[in-house]
Amino acid sequence: MKGVLLLLALVAAPAGAADELPPPDAVRAALESHPSVLAARAGVQQREAASRALAAGTYELNLRLSADRRREETLGQNLPEYGVGVERAFRAGRKAELDAELGRQGVSEAKLAVGDAMHEASRELLRAWFEWLRAAVQGRDWEAQAQLLEQQRRAVERRVSRGDAPRQESLLADSALEQASSQALLAEARAGAAAIQLATSFPGIAIPAAAPAVELRPLQGDAPSWRDRIVQHNHELAVARAEAKRLQTAAARADANRTPDPTLGVRLSSERDGAERVLGFSVAIPFPGEARRANAEGARAETAAAVQREASVLRRLEAQTASLYTIASRSYEAARRAESAAAGLQRNAELAGRAYALGEASLADVIAARRIAVEARLAASLAALDAAEARYRLMLDAHELWPIDAD
Repeated sequence: MKGVLLLLALVAAPAGAADELPPPDAVRAALESHPSVLAARAGVQQREAASRALAAGTYELNLRLSADRRREETLGQNLPEYGVGVERAFRAGRKAELDAELGRQGVSEAKLAVGDAMHEASRELLRAWFEWLRAAVQGRDWEAQAQLLEQQRRAVERRVSRGDAPRQESLLADSALEQASSQALLAEARAGAAAIQLATSFPGIAIPAAAPAVELRPLQGDAPSWRDRIVQHNHELAVARAEAKRLQTAAARADANRTPDPTLGVRLSSERDGAERVLGFSVAIPFPGEARRANAEGARAETAAAVQREASVLRRLEAQTASLYTIASRSYEAARRAESAAAGLQRNAELAGRAYALGEASLADVIAARRIAVEARLAASLAALDAAEARYRLMLDAHELWPIDAD
């Protein structure tokens, strides 16, 4: 495993810093700088600007200027006239209040989206971490097997040189060692690729130079308690609920828009070359058409669709949580049994080795026993990683693993 150790040393943590999972502070920093989280934070700024625009409204003061020339036939003169006026439309009814509420709800939804982005990035981090961990553990176990087979090969060579064993056993020992070394190299390559992927996606996460030991722990709590905690903290569901609430307000705003907004104006004009001064006021009210009604109906339909999307997210979340809980609870028992089986097969391989040293077993029996033992050890290690990842995934979704709240 020298190659992978050299690769990992480029991004390795200081000595003694390796742990089963990356430290929370490093995770927080890595998530905060993730592109998806930064994009979500930019979305908050956009919604804040949109909220200010909604509160201010789209109606602005209009300046109206006019210039005329009146022809007085009785006097035989052309009299200049001019006028100046100011107009502005006003939102009728509760439209201004609804616009302000729409802006606030949009900002709230965008902030929830930041939490959702952090949650998704943390899932990606957890998956990438365990992908590297699996490859590193496989490399570690195959490297340990290769070291045992190297010892076995030297022992066989001594016996062959003394004439106590046929030359065939030396060839068999060499082949077994080469096979184990090949598997170790393949695992090394997978671990190196996973380390590069992890370091590229999350530059702030330090990768240990060796795979940390993973402690097998039982899952605490029953399925309903996990379901309640995950539903309570799920960002995707919160975003869906916020969207449904915002669209409900938007539907109310579209319904209010069926009442047209008046335009009020004041004007001052000079007529007959200043001989007359006119001060006037104006009111313009548009006649509402079918488009306003259609827009209101469309907004209500969009709200109904958002409510159904929220229900869909809730159903999917409950199904995922139940499935993940089943995997986490059962994989613990599977890992415990795999560990027991691996320990028994390891003892069997050791006994086969002693029997070979006493001349009571063949080398083929010893190599077969060790092959079965290392496969059992790999299965136990991977089962423990599966159980740990499922348990951590539940904890992550329940916000009990890493600091992933947007606030």
